[in-house]
Amino acid sequence: MSKIEIKVPSPGESISEVIIANWLVKDGDYVENGQVVAEIDSDKATLELSAEASGTITIKAQAGDTVAVGSIACEIDTSAAKPAGSAAAPKEEKKAEPVKEVAAKVEKTSTPEKTYASGTPSVSAAKMMAENGVAATQISGSGPGGRITKGDVIAAMASGFNTESVPQRAGERTERREKMTNLRKKISERLVSVKNTTAMLTTFNEVNMKPIMDLRAKYKDVFKEKHGVGLGFMSFFTKAVSEALYAYPAVNARIDNGEIVYHDYTDIGIAVSSPKGLMVPIIRNAEMKGLADIERTIGELAKKVRDGKITVDEMQGGTFTITNGGVFGSMLSTPIINPPQSAILGMHNIVERPVAENGQVVIRPIMYVALSYDHRIIDGRESVSFLVKVKDMLENPERMLFGGKTAEEILLGL
Repeated sequence: MSKIEIKVPSPGESISEVIIANWLVKDGDYVENGQVVAEIDSDKATLELSAEASGTITIKAQAGDTVAVGSIACEIDTSAAKPAGSAAAPKEEKKAEPVKEVAAKVEKTSTPEKTYASGTPSVSAAKMMAENGVAATQISGSGPGGRITKGDVIAAMASGFNTESVPQRAGERTERREKMTNLRKKISERLVSVKNTTAMLTTFNEVNMKPIMDLRAKYKDVFKEKHGVGLGFMSFFTKAVSEALYAYPAVNARIDNGEIVYHDYTDIGIAVSSPKGLMVPIIRNAEMKGLADIERTIGELAKKVRDGKITVDEMQGGTFTITNGGVFGSMLSTPIINPPQSAILGMHNIVERPVAENGQVVIRPIMYVALSYDHRIIDGRESVSFLVKVKDMLENPERMLFGGKTAEEILLGL
């Protein structure tokens, strides 16, 4: 008998233990070399554990166990014979498919083929259903044997539900307990730490989004045709922030052992919601990127977060963070600083409101914005001036081209 040990990989230098989130195979199953056999949660990211050889697997740590990095997760008996009838299916030529079918196939291929009862949700589908109050009777499964996949849930939520199929609540007073993941524990610890160790204040302002909305409406089609990405609001905010940070470097700084560390670059973190919690991937050197590059980078990072493929390196080292609660309908909030950074900008929903312009009351699409900052390093004057500069550039997009100045101001040497 020849066995190889599969050890728990390290998600990063500072992480010593992880949680076995889910086994995608059963003890005694035959696995192929390179097949993903388990998902591992750390306090920063989710990793996949792959078989390093073909053979019969023996599981050494159960789902939900906290294990040390480098410990043995499973063993593979490479001398075991491959079961009859388990030959791989022939490869087919790739072709475009609907989103629902693609999402369903992604989930199917990430787990070994099994037989499921019709209407049984997968792990990821069950989690999404619980978070959104969706019942299995409201969804038709497209997986093996009628299993409900995450793609089925997404498609059902997008198309709406028949309210007659919603089960009536029976008034049970039940409770359930779920173990906190390492990621959720780390998030809670960091949030409490920020509250306890910083002098956090928040300043607010409002932005008239009409200039940017008009610009998008005018150029969005040609922009997408030329660059292959859509033109969203986040790229404008990222660009405006990166310019404003040069004018107010303290907002882009951090405190380290009694010293203020100033950064001559802007690595902007973009808060992205995922099934496992909030994650903040980083756009490196945002000040050097155009709108198309920013949009492309945001899209790639957000996809990695949603797919659980984001790495620790892609979430470390940011100098400033932007979070957008507006996508969930938030009107106003006080975002919490992402340490060791000293400030964070909160975006909110856009609502048509009456405003005064040139002595006249007009209706404009207004977004409230909030800047939370560490008062130990950033004074009130700097925080308010920074937010005003961001507002000014968003309401006058041409200012983003000249370091926050108009062409006329540059011509006049102002």
